[in-house]
Order: sequence, then C-alpha cells, then structure tokens
Amino acid sequence: MKTIYISDVIARKDIESNVTLLGWISSKRVSKYYMFLDLVDSTGSIQIVCDTKQFNPSLYKAEQSIKVTGQICKNTSNNTIEVQASSLEILGDVNKVLSPSPRSNFDAFDIKFTNYVQENRHLFIRNPQVMAALKARHLVLGAVHNWFRKNGFIEITAPILTPVLLYDEDTGIPANVNGQDVFLTQCVGFYLESAVHAFEKVYNIGPSFRGKESISKRHLTEYWHIKAEMAFCPFDEFFTVIEDLISSIISEVEPYSEEICKALKTGGFCNDGLKPPFPRITYREAVELLSKNGYDVKFGQSINDIGEDFLADYFKSPVWITYNARNIEGFPYTIVENDPEVTYTADLIATKGFGEILGIADKIQNISELETRLKEKGKDTNPEYGWFKELREYGTVQHCGVGMGVERLIRWLFQLPHVREAMPFPRSMGRKIYP
Repeated sequence: MKTIYISDVIARKDIESNVTLLGWISSKRVSKYYMFLDLVDSTGSIQIVCDTKQFNPSLYKAEQSIKVTGQICKNTSNNTIEVQASSLEILGDVNKVLSPSPRSNFDAFDIKFTNYVQENRHLFIRNPQVMAALKARHLVLGAVHNWFRKNGFIEITAPILTPVLLYDEDTGIPANVNGQDVFLTQCVGFYLESAVHAFEKVYNIGPSFRGKESISKRHLTEYWHIKAEMAFCPFDEFFTVIEDLISSIISEVEPYSEEICKALKTGGFCNDGLKPPFPRITYREAVELLSKNGYDVKFGQSINDIGEDFLADYFKSPVWITYNARNIEGFPYTIVENDPEVTYTADLIATKGFGEILGIADKIQNISELETRLKEKGKDTNPEYGWFKELREYGTVQHCGVGMGVERLIRWLFQLPHVREAMPFPRSMGRKIYP
C-alpha cells in the first residue's frame, strides 16, 4: 500500500534520505547526461533526475505509471526539492497517443479542445485543470453538507425514477420499468415535501435530468441539484436562510481556493456572495427596469441571460428577482393573494454574468389551489399526482423549498467557462453518452 506521497517529501525536505515514490510521468526532458522526469501523483509534482548512463530515455514517456527509488536532494538553482533516481520501474505502459496529452500544458477548457477532451474524458480526468475543478466540487459539496447538518436538516435520499414531472413531458427523459412508463427525476422536491412533514427540515443532493435541448453554458442533460424544504417557515424569512447557506459555503471554501484557482487558470475565486443580505427586485420591477434600458422583455416572459446579467451588474451584487409571473413558474408554488398573476417565488442571480443559480418558493397548502394549478399546466387528469395532492389533505403546513444547481454554483464561485467543467463525466445536450 502506498504510504508516501509527493507532498510528504516536499513538506518534510529530508535531504539525502532515500525515498520510494509511486506516480505518473507528466513530462520528460533529456540533456546530454541527464533525463528529467516530472513525476505527479494526487498530491503534487516533483522532478526526478536520472543519469542517462543508467536509464535509457527512450524507454520512458508521458503518462506511464512508475515506481521511483532515490535520494531526496535540493536543487540549488531554484531552491526546490527533487529526487536523484537510483531505480525506475515501469508499472503501467502507454500504448495510446494523445496530443496534447492529458497532463501537458494546454488549456483543457478552451472551446477548441472541447470535443477532444470530452471524447477522451476517461483519460483527461487526470488533467490538472479537470482535477482542480473536481476538487472545487468536492469542497463545495462538503461545505453544503456541513451547513445543512449544522442547521438541523436531515438528508433524504429521494428516488431517481418517478412517475411525476415538474414541467412538461417534452422536458423529461422517459424510461420503462416493469412495464410502467416513468421518467428520470427533474425535481426531488415532490418527495422532500412528503419528508418535511416528518422531519421539518430536510435536504437532498442528487442528480436531475433534462430532456429539452439547450446550448446555454448553464445547462446539461444530467446535472446535480441541492434541494431542501423547511416547514413552518414564512416565505420572507426563507430568503435569510438561503443567504446564510450561500455565505457559509463561500466562507468555508475560500481559504482553500487559491491553489485550485491557480490550477484552473480562470478568473480566480468569486466571493461576491459573502456578505448578505442581497438586494431584491420584484419581477414586475425587473421587467420595467429592463424595458426602460432597451431590453425586449414583457410581463409573463422569462428574463433571459442578457437581462439577468444587466440586473446583477446594475446592483453590483447577487440579486433576488422576487414574485415571478404565474405562467412561467411550476404548479406547486403558491399564488400571491392580492396579485394572482404572480407567485411566492424568487430566483437568485449571480454576479459576473453567471446568471441564475437557485430558486426558492412557498409551496401550495390549499388542495383546491393545487388542483387549479395542475389544470393550468394540463396535469389535472394525470392520476400519478394523486399522492402529491394527498399531502395537502393530511395536516399540511406552510413550507418553503429551494433548488440550486450544483454545477452553476461551482461555476460561479470558481469562474468556470461552462457547467460541464464542474462535472466528472458531463452529459451534454446533443452529445453521445460516452464514456
């Protein structure tokens, strides 16, 4: 079992000690007398100095896995730690030519390499930029779990196969299980609404699926959702809850972000959401403001990416768009009593052009209101929603929910060019599922 990592050697600086390291060759350079191998593992990189009289340079190439034994030395020219090799053993050879190779110095996020990197994702997951993005994902999801658990939320593992959809059927991905036509989940909120009446505060982090085509930098066919429900929580108070979640994530992740951002080669870490409260503008006010500034948007239309960017720039902060139009929101969300054209919903728009990252909503309690909304969406004759309606007939309470895109959040915080970069194996619109 491997017990010594490259970061251990660099940290300890045990000059003249012998060490055995296991890792991969990221690059090779050869001079008249020496071969220099850059050895990497999951923790870092170190230079291996090899005498060409002892080691034949033609035998070694990028991406081979090797075992190195040698003496730890200090390179006086640049004050770095390296290893003078006494033995090299090739553990795994390389028989596939990739150019550029996964660990070579190129921009893996450059659009000209997108197809190449995606088609070889099983190999390019070892690319330093891809690794950095996945480390960012690890940190962010850890911070999310920590916040929910510190604040008394119970994690509910909701199903992926479901007979009910939040949106229209053309946005769902169908499956047939035991002769029953079902869908891959779009929203586990249905199931969290059941659990919230037991545990009062519940959350789920899991996959969602979208069948509708989109070329947006914010959409994938398969993506991950942070979903939560909270009982006995007035809508106006739920804003503060979610703002604290965002602020806490940033506070926990930022101290570890510098090294990740350096490897990502993007715009650095964005902490614009560190200090709530965030400004709020109603949907009506947003439509009016956009119209006055030359944007073609009318009441009842979704605000597009360009409009969202204008609003975030206008407020110089993440901004809430509140009380969205009834016709563009899902059926489970409560209608505002004195303004039935809008709902108790809100979207949080991120800064720097990254758009909507989450939405919150007050969930309908009244069974007749829910039936009206189901009819508006053409779902009233579907018996599969029967159990969801029953929740309104068995001691329902006021409850609010949030849905936040994991990849959208990571993309914003680490300034990634596309949400696909925040996924280990992204499933993109119109792309064959491979690997």
